[in-house]
Amino acid sequence: MSLAKFEVFSTVVELGSLTKAGETLGLTQSAVSHAIASLESEWGFSLLNRGRSGINLTNNGEHVLKYIREILKWNEELLQEIANINGLTTGKVRIGTFSSVSAQWLPEILKNFHTYYPSIEIKLLEGNYDDIEYWISNGIVDFGFVSLPTLHRFEVIPLKKDRMLCLLYDEHPLAQQKELIFKMIEEEPLIMSKKGSDNDLRRLLKENNITPNIKFELADDQAIFSMVQHGIGIAILPEMALYRVPKNVRILNFEQENYRTIGIAATSFKNLAPATKKFIEYLKSCLSESAHPNTL
Repeated sequence: MSLAKFEVFSTVVELGSLTKAGETLGLTQSAVSHAIASLESEWGFSLLNRGRSGINLTNNGEHVLKYIREILKWNEELLQEIANINGLTTGKVRIGTFSSVSAQWLPEILKNFHTYYPSIEIKLLEGNYDDIEYWISNGIVDFGFVSLPTLHRFEVIPLKKDRMLCLLYDEHPLAQQKELIFKMIEEEPLIMSKKGSDNDLRRLLKENNITPNIKFELADDQAIFSMVQHGIGIAILPEMALYRVPKNVRILNFEQENYRTIGIAATSFKNLAPATKKFIEYLKSCLSESAHPNTL
């Protein structure tokens, strides 16, 4: 067994392709196939099913994957700790994130962080809330941005409150209101985010005893804006998601302000590698210095 083979196997599973894994690791497809075959031969069972639909884990492959990821994680942490002892700052940080954080917070944070710590590699995986919780639970990321509350077994650090706002076509009868109450919009056709990204709105509707009239559920915020722009329905989204909103879409606050709370979560912050702890410290310092939740 070797850590290199473990890295190959884990990368193939993550990317779902021998070719992509090879490109990422700087190996030929033949070398990737050989590494997988070597593990299968050594352990006496198949790890992957290869078919026209792509690559999938066998049951045995699924059982061993979590141990392999844990070994790779501890090896990375060992290397970082050795570098730390020797006065070096190096390592890899894997972060789960969702689109509004990726667009509004991370570009400037990553740019400046790289200036201070050029030897720390940052890897981002973007998905919805459910994806990120799965990635944290299974060790695919070191930590992730989440909307609180999240899974009870996670340790969390709250970061910012983000207002929930209502979007209407500017010729909508309610568009000239200064503020809205939920009863005003109870019967309105609602354009919602898809499952996995709609936790904040569903919580909000439940707290206000609203049974929504859901017209469409869409994964992309820009698609939601377009639906609202054409008068197909209204939407309720976090303020951080409201970038590149069309000019003829009116954004209104609610009479009683409502928020989502953005935080970061990990299985244990204490056990994170030095490079990851360094990034989290830098992230917190950036956000604590910002005067508004949507700016740095």
